[in-house]
This record gives sequence, structure tokens and C-alpha cells, in this order.
Amino acid sequence: MIDWDRVATLREEVGAEDFDEVVELFLEEVDAAIDELSIKENQTALEEKLHFLKGSALSLGFEHFSGLCQVGETALSQDSSAAVDINEILQSYHQSRGVFLDEISLKLAS
Repeated sequence: MIDWDRVATLREEVGAEDFDEVVELFLEEVDAAIDELSIKENQTALEEKLHFLKGSALSLGFEHFSGLCQVGETALSQDSSAAVDINEILQSYHQSRGVFLDEISLKLAS
């Protein structure tokens, strides 16, 4: 679900002292996008929202969530009326976020 090697690499890239701030910013931005995605009647620019979420998720190792966003984005790029399972995407994000926050200290202990 979480690519901890990617998370460790990001921590090395930004530095341990800035990592918590990067994580906080990531979660704020993605939480806001997830809130928008949760509003079922407001699905304008869904392909672009999924693209943003996919990229953000990859940067912090949310592999499963990112994969679901990729599937939705690809489907919509091929057919703008394609069905996208928003509930599955939302569920994956919340589960990934929980695992990430529960395990980050243990996984990145050095």
C-alpha cells in the first residue's frame, strides 16, 4: 500500500528537518482535493483532479491509491463519460493515509 523506500528517498531529498513540513503540506493539499472528489455532483475536471492526486500520491509512496487514480485518469482520457469508482479511490486514500500516519515513525526510525 505504501512504498516506504520512496518515502525514505523523499526524506533524504528534502532533508529530515523539512520532511515533516512536506508531509503536512502534502496531506493538506490532498485532503482538500479528496474533499472536492467526495462531492459527487461536482465532478467537473475529474481527469485533472485524478492526475493531481496520482502525482501527489506517488511522491509520498501511496502506491495503491495512486494506481487507482491512474486507472480513472486513463479511462477518462479515452472516454470522458467513463465510469470511475470514486468510492474505491476515496476508500484507498483514507486507508493509505491511516497506514502512513500509523507506521511512518516506525518505518523511518534511524
